[in-house]
Amino acid sequence: MGSGKTTVGKQLAKRLRMDFVDSDHMIEDRCGVSISTIFDIEGEDGFRKRETKMLQELCDRSGIVLATGGGAIVSQENRKLLRKGYVVYLRTSIETQLARTQKNQNRPLLENVDAETKLKELMDERGTLYEQEADLIVTSGDRVVSKVVDEVCEAMGR
Repeated sequence: MGSGKTTVGKQLAKRLRMDFVDSDHMIEDRCGVSISTIFDIEGEDGFRKRETKMLQELCDRSGIVLATGGGAIVSQENRKLLRKGYVVYLRTSIETQLARTQKNQNRPLLENVDAETKLKELMDERGTLYEQEADLIVTSGDRVVSKVVDEVCEAMGR
């Protein structure tokens, strides 16, 4: 959450001459409501089911750079789907995530909680999974986006 997946993904897609797809935005477009609204109505479990269904569709496509929501990695089924492509983990400090997410109102897991504590909990829960599944781990943080994209392209041999 707040690692720069969308920003880096868009530039990477442009560099690779591919389409950029954000799975959360696709879910919102398909449902006609925000992720926060889905969480309010269906809870996290309902959202995660929608997320898996969307990933089933998107991971069968070729020629795309896909940014997933931060929690997609938790589901074993999602991890299996993501292995169809090249997985990049944008590792970002809690401090950077906190700074990037504090003004965004569309972060249901950070609503009505201490954001720093929650981000630490999420990193504890997800960090190892990201590391296990990633073909490439890139520290993003406060780096210039084009340098992050360069690193990904170089690792991919592009």
